[in-house]
Amino acid sequence: MQAMDFKNKKIMVYGWARSGKAVTKLLLALGADVTVANDGDFQEDDDLMHLQSQQVTFLSQAQDAHLDNSFKYLVKNPGINYDQPLVQKALDLKIPILTEVAVALSTFKGRLIAVTGSNGKTTTTSLIRDMLKSDEQPVTTAGNIGTPVSEVVADLTEKDTLLLELSSFQLMGIPDIQPDIAVVTNIFSNHLDYHKTRDNYVAAKFQITRHQTSNQYLILNADGPDTPSFSAKTHAKVLTFSRQQTGLPAEIKDDQLLIDGDAIMPVTDIKLVGPHNLENVLAAATASKLAGVSDRAIKDVLKTFCGVAHRLQYLFTVNGVKYYNDSKATDIEATQTALNSFDQPTIWIGGGLDRGDDLSRMVPNLKHVKTVIAVGQTQQKIVDLAHQAGKTVITVKDVMAAAPEAVQLAHPGDVVLLSPAHASWDQFKTFEERGEKFVAALKKALKI
Repeated sequence: MQAMDFKNKKIMVYGWARSGKAVTKLLLALGADVTVANDGDFQEDDDLMHLQSQQVTFLSQAQDAHLDNSFKYLVKNPGINYDQPLVQKALDLKIPILTEVAVALSTFKGRLIAVTGSNGKTTTTSLIRDMLKSDEQPVTTAGNIGTPVSEVVADLTEKDTLLLELSSFQLMGIPDIQPDIAVVTNIFSNHLDYHKTRDNYVAAKFQITRHQTSNQYLILNADGPDTPSFSAKTHAKVLTFSRQQTGLPAEIKDDQLLIDGDAIMPVTDIKLVGPHNLENVLAAATASKLAGVSDRAIKDVLKTFCGVAHRLQYLFTVNGVKYYNDSKATDIEATQTALNSFDQPTIWIGGGLDRGDDLSRMVPNLKHVKTVIAVGQTQQKIVDLAHQAGKTVITVKDVMAAAPEAVQLAHPGDVVLLSPAHASWDQFKTFEERGEKFVAALKKALKI
């Protein structure tokens, strides 16, 4: 990515939180004249007081009147929609709109690996990170995975590898990103409340490869409907993976994981469960091989990696029962994937925020479920689904109450699965909080 000159330039940062704070500090270090606008009050802390002492201006009411042609860039929080008045004003004034990642990448000269997609981004990024580390290659991970790039980039040199997980929101504000290795796990019709149309969403994802060159690589899911279009439009070298097709750079053949025709390991030795995770494994292994990681390091990671917290995460086996935390499953499709990952008798815990979804399409996915535990605001909908599928169902208040019930119901050979199919906001602030409280309640019930 080309360097951008921020010295002595007026920059408005829109949105505070962690990324806003991080990019404000970086812009200040780069010599910019920074104004921070926020839709609400700023939390008083040491960082705020220090930045105020450095002549950073803070506006607690983000009004479009605050923006004029004297500003060189608007750096907005990725979650802020483009229909907000302040953003619309920037568009009208033809002021470039960036995200925090763009500011940080403009100072980075090392090897860049970037991962995007509708699902599987965090798992794929985490796998690549662990494979590089297992091969004793230093790597710094940031982006949508939880750490603003602006917090880490100052310590990196041209000899370092920066591994980013990037959302469509972030990619829209990175004008000319050029990853040495780019990965697109898959593309579904997500975030249409933000992007308005699927075409807009796909275009945001394509941003990851739009400016790649012929000596860079793009890794795509061969089974994705947008793969032919991406392959035709990119200038990068395209490598595809599939768990269904063969004859590809990365594939599953004769129950073996193959990369470039080399058998890495039997699929049965991979710790992660579920067909969707095989796709994540293929994508990560392909990227890691391009980065020079050894087959041994890839195999070592895949034999031990249990999953990212709250994403079909294997927790433990107690008395012959396997326990999984999939609190990140906040929609029906994610829970369908989770349920389809097991052919053992399953005790399924589901329910959460009611968004008006029709759950009836989940009936076929309850094939191996022996008992349903219904929780949350959609408890009655889960009960109705269980009855429709002919399954035993019990009701409890929340996932903390569900944990001991599941422990009592489970027998050796069973699976206990929290995969809510709904957002957590009916009872919890985040899906992470929901998952953590479930795991704590399980451990208490199991006395471990």
